[in-house]
Amino acid sequence: MSSPSNAFECRWHASRQLLAVYVLAQLFALGSLLLLSIPVWASLLGVVLCAVHGAWVLPRQILLTHAQAFRGFRRDADGWQVWNQARGWQPVQLRQDSLALPLVVVLRFRLRGERQVRTICVPRDAQAADLHRRLRVRLKFSRRRWAAPE
Repeated sequence: MSSPSNAFECRWHASRQLLAVYVLAQLFALGSLLLLSIPVWASLLGVVLCAVHGAWVLPRQILLTHAQAFRGFRRDADGWQVWNQARGWQPVQLRQDSLALPLVVVLRFRLRGERQVRTICVPRDAQAADLHRRLRVRLKFSRRRWAAPE
């Protein structure tokens, strides 16, 4: 009897739902800056910070057009890995606060040699329904999913 394959790979694309939620959050932030009774310089600083945040986050986390945007995830004999266009496949250690929910998968991980914990949000509309379900199942039931890359 053969053992089931431990290999798994998935990729995703930009999510319209995530973009809509982000734009709505930015509109609420900008609207609150205009409604607050604070000095004009503070409002302008807030607007500039919102614009800078959007310029940084949109290509890397939402639209996935930047070369360093993570767009793939896999599990093989070497452990968990993430993929981006700039560096290809990179080994990671999944964190225990990663979430696998029906509407969204939140991957929290640390790249090898880094202390910084990174986050990827993979909404349901960023993948085919069966692939999103398989990703959730893999995250929930994989053995040694929190192990550091070797």
